[in-house]
Amino acid sequence: MPSTEYLLLVAGALLFLATLASTALRRLGIPALLLFLALGMLAGSDGIGGIAFDDARLTQLVGVIALAFILFAGGLEMPWAKARATVWSGISLSTVGVLVSTAVVGGFLAVALGYGSTEGLLIGAIVSSTDAAAVFSVMRTQRVPLRQRLFRILQWEAGANDPMAIFLAIGLTQLLVNPATTLESLALSFVRQMALGALGGLGIGFSVRWLLMRLRVGAADLSPLLTSATVIFTYGAVASLGGSGFLAVFVAGLTLGAGGFTEKATVRFFHDRLATLMEILLFLLLGLLVFPSHLPAFLGVGLLMTLVLIALARPLSVFLSLALTRLSLREKGFISWAGLRGAVPIVLATIPLLAGVRHADAIFDLVFVTVLASVLVQGTSIPLVARWLRVTEPPEIRATPRPLPT
Repeated sequence: MPSTEYLLLVAGALLFLATLASTALRRLGIPALLLFLALGMLAGSDGIGGIAFDDARLTQLVGVIALAFILFAGGLEMPWAKARATVWSGISLSTVGVLVSTAVVGGFLAVALGYGSTEGLLIGAIVSSTDAAAVFSVMRTQRVPLRQRLFRILQWEAGANDPMAIFLAIGLTQLLVNPATTLESLALSFVRQMALGALGGLGIGFSVRWLLMRLRVGAADLSPLLTSATVIFTYGAVASLGGSGFLAVFVAGLTLGAGGFTEKATVRFFHDRLATLMEILLFLLLGLLVFPSHLPAFLGVGLLMTLVLIALARPLSVFLSLALTRLSLREKGFISWAGLRGAVPIVLATIPLLAGVRHADAIFDLVFVTVLASVLVQGTSIPLVARWLRVTEPPEIRATPRPLPT
């Protein structure tokens, strides 16, 4: 095991290099996610750093904390007055869309490649979550102003599809570990988790908002600390009761963002930057966890699964989820292409690893290859596709700057 000093030296160097290189990489239209993952892989046991890291439990713990803060920041940034018109589209994408994508990928793996049906569905659930933050980052750095309506729908999907994907991944892992688990018990567990997550997030969010509105002395210093504590407390409290902690922190952030309190701008700025830091740390850690020498064996299957995701599963899930909306064919087509995979699927791939599922190592490597392929193909082409489909805002609207989350 390397010394603490060496680990800190490598970590500082990686963060420094990532910060400097990410600007240049984004100008090329490549999401910074790819850079952070690559740096983590270089620092790992197969890379020049030589850090032997295979602690899936620590990775999952860091992943849970990071995702909680990222989801909270996403909810906090959501302007409820403007976004409520697209809420049902986003919820449909994050529920029906996730189920359709899981079924299509799972069915393909079972029928075409001979995977077990439950194992195929588990992999499908793991890769069903999308990363809208990476999409917005590319659009912002490439100066491509996306239509407000599409922007809000992708925001809603990004905040709400993670809890659904996490539930499916955990439930299907339970089925593999304990085949006696019934579908009825999983259905009841889903209802309980979503209900407790939504109610817990609302209750805590309103309580903290009430408290923030009454803070006077030192509010600028205390508010970010209080909201950070809110993220950790909300996730821990709701998850301890059997609810979805991720849904709870997103709803709590949404509730706080919808209200007015003195230091709201300060809190938003703080959590926006904190979420960016969490993403960087998470991607570096995920890069450390993977063994690059194992990936070539999964290259063929991973690329094939990515093709199915991009060309079949994602479009089908989008068009079915948004069938009753007034979105045009071009807008639905862009949402389909914007289904970029990010850090969440890699974090979810640690669930079967910790549960001792058979071939869990292979599942992790397969998911990693799929995420890399999605970032390379979709991440680099999103601005081009947006212009080609003409889903950008007209010039008279572009003059008004609109902040995008990182």
